[in-house]
Amino acid sequence: MVKPIPIGARAQAEETVEFQHTLTAHHPELPPVYSTPDMIRLMETAAFHALHPYCEGDEITVGTAIHVEHRAASGIGTRVKAEAVLESFDGKFYTVRVTARDDRREIGRGTVNRAVINVAKFLAKMPKNAK
Repeated sequence: MVKPIPIGARAQAEETVEFQHTLTAHHPELPPVYSTPDMIRLMETAAFHALHPYCEGDEITVGTAIHVEHRAASGIGTRVKAEAVLESFDGKFYTVRVTARDDRREIGRGTVNRAVINVAKFLAKMPKNAK
């Protein structure tokens, strides 16, 4: 069973925006700026790292909800850092406050919800053709 996770547990994740992280990589008519799905991925990574040290055995946390605003564009070569801070726990779901910043400003913010699962039990419940 997961160890108690203290409110305020935190972690960061960062990356440099490359072409593969841009809107243009998904559609050539779109501008070469950091995509919202890539920003969310970075935020989810930070949230995972904030909670993971408290998991035991083959437990991990998985995302269950995302509520995020992408507020500013960042171009190729920009360093983006996401921070995640555990805000609350309701008995099943952890709510993690997330922000993303580039070299100049906040570019995104919101919350992600995560839940603890046992990997073996989770995979055992999957349909046989989905593994």
